[in-house]
Amino acid sequence: MKKIFLLITAAVVSAGIMSAQDINQATENYNNGAMELDMGNKEAALTCFQTALTMAEALGDEGAELAANCKNIIPNVMLSLAKDFIKADNFDGAVEQLNKTAEAAELYGAPETAAEAKDMIPTVYLSKGNGLLKAKDVAGATAAFQQVLALDPTNGMASLLLGQALTAQGKVAEAEAAYLQAAENGQETNAKKQLSKMYLKLAQAALKGKKSQDAYDHAVKANSFIEDANAYKIAASAAQQLGKNADCIANYEKYLEMKPNAKDAAGVKFTIGALYQQTGNKAKAKEFYQMVVNDPQYGASAQEQLKTL
Repeated sequence: MKKIFLLITAAVVSAGIMSAQDINQATENYNNGAMELDMGNKEAALTCFQTALTMAEALGDEGAELAANCKNIIPNVMLSLAKDFIKADNFDGAVEQLNKTAEAAELYGAPETAAEAKDMIPTVYLSKGNGLLKAKDVAGATAAFQQVLALDPTNGMASLLLGQALTAQGKVAEAEAAYLQAAENGQETNAKKQLSKMYLKLAQAALKGKKSQDAYDHAVKANSFIEDANAYKIAASAAQQLGKNADCIANYEKYLEMKPNAKDAAGVKFTIGALYQQTGNKAKAKEFYQMVVNDPQYGASAQEQLKTL
């Protein structure tokens, strides 16, 4: 019996020694992690803290305090690493790290860190898309902005930039939908500017391509968002080609209202006078001819028409 008792005692002592060694090793890993963190070696620090956590948890109650310390610091180190990825424009790496951070933070009871990590993900995708848009990778930018909106449909800036990316690809209807969504989420002024600009370019291209009806429709739509003198001029030219004198006059008058000192103002006034003359409105015809009687280019013709009237 005495021999058996001695064996049991030896086993208990041996187990105690092993336990002390394990807690010492776990503590050493934790301290190494703190040292690596002080030196700015975040990845090495994270590895040390994770190793310490695994060892501490295996020790049960004896390692509980050390495990708690590891759980407190690990999510913060992971979040810091994600921010470093963002600074380095490693957006895909940042998103992956932020997802891992959120998962670890939730597991280790750090809800604020988890929320911060999740909230950063749309911003990372937005930065990624903006960079791709500037680099003219419009397809990649489109995908990035769509990822933002999948996470946060109310992100007005993402919708606005998505509209620009879609515009660059000639996807007019989709771009308009994106701009309108941006307008509903705090970007109304910028969205309307982009919509007006997009339809103005379409109107210019259509007029150049002798597609008068398309030119007119696009110009009118451009002005429905933000009035633009050039859009009114295009609408007037297209209307004249279509034989819509009343629409032509109305748009030319708006053009002059917005740009009274335009270089072609005299020519436009003479044209308006001629159109009024064609429609039988002599009073308005005289009014506009009178405006250019002293113009070196149109004066003589205006005086002739006034005599005729």
